[in-house]
Amino acid sequence: MNSMDVEVIRSAMDWMNRGHRVVLGTVVRTWGSSPRPPGSLMIIRDDGQVAGSLSGGCIEDDLIERVKRGELAQRLPQSTTYGVTADEAQRFGLPCGGTVQIVLEPLGPQSLLRELLSAIEEHRVVRRRLEMATGLVSLQPSSDGDRLQFDGQTLETVHGPRLRLLIIGAGQLSRYLAAMAVMLDYRVTVCDPREEYHEGWAGMEGVTLSRMMPDDLVLAMNLDPHSAVVAVTHDPKLDDLALMEALKTPAFYVGALGSRRNNDARRRRLLDFDVSAAELERLRGPVGLNLGGRTPPEIALAIVAEMTAVRRGVALEGRLADWSGSESACRVSV
Repeated sequence: MNSMDVEVIRSAMDWMNRGHRVVLGTVVRTWGSSPRPPGSLMIIRDDGQVAGSLSGGCIEDDLIERVKRGELAQRLPQSTTYGVTADEAQRFGLPCGGTVQIVLEPLGPQSLLRELLSAIEEHRVVRRRLEMATGLVSLQPSSDGDRLQFDGQTLETVHGPRLRLLIIGAGQLSRYLAAMAVMLDYRVTVCDPREEYHEGWAGMEGVTLSRMMPDDLVLAMNLDPHSAVVAVTHDPKLDDLALMEALKTPAFYVGALGSRRNNDARRRRLLDFDVSAAELERLRGPVGLNLGGRTPPEIALAIVAEMTAVRRGVALEGRLADWSGSESACRVSV
């Protein structure tokens, strides 16, 4: 669950506390092209106020009016589908004849929103099960990632901690990388014990600056499968300390800036620090996709693109994943 969805839950709780009737909409299935994927959330208040999005604006107006008139999910959850016919798809602006199925759930104490929010804030992954016939909800621990299941009788959604990114080094590249990661819903920590790099980081939204030594911070953060680590200082005394610990964690992505030659030397050093050959295979270096970029923003874009591909399970091959003969990964001011 990303931070936008967390804000949807918080808004729903606030609105209910103020006496409003609130309906939660969840995208459960799409066919063809659809602006928003399954799992997307939106809440609709009895006076038409909304938070979140189900279709990027295509069907929201119709849903709002139907909820306000009491036509949908008055007492129990129900599903509704938009875009079954070409005429309906054109009417609601769904692209390429796309179809969206949505479960609408009237919220109340039985919805367990407070318990769900507490689990997320405690970095626990939970499966939320909604019974369509009764509106009752149960929460159970889960390890299924982002899986959503809907069979017409029950809706199961998985919610858990948002993504984390640890950046080793607080130089220029790190600022662009942190900003892009925040936009992708990462909670970012920048680690740099060097005081001369700390200016300008205070108050950057979504980013925490740490002065700890990198290896100590990696251990303290207790990195999980929702975590990524990128080392960009070019200083082995800092980068290697972080990498030797990060490669032993279940973090889904561990990368290091530098040329192929420098990364080959880094791998040899890490083997001397009790990093196994299997753990070393997880290191991505040169870090990022080979987009031909040379400026800090371009390098940052290449890194977050590769992080996204790895997280989504996309096989990386061909020219974008081939750094042979290229030195562009190290021609950047960090």
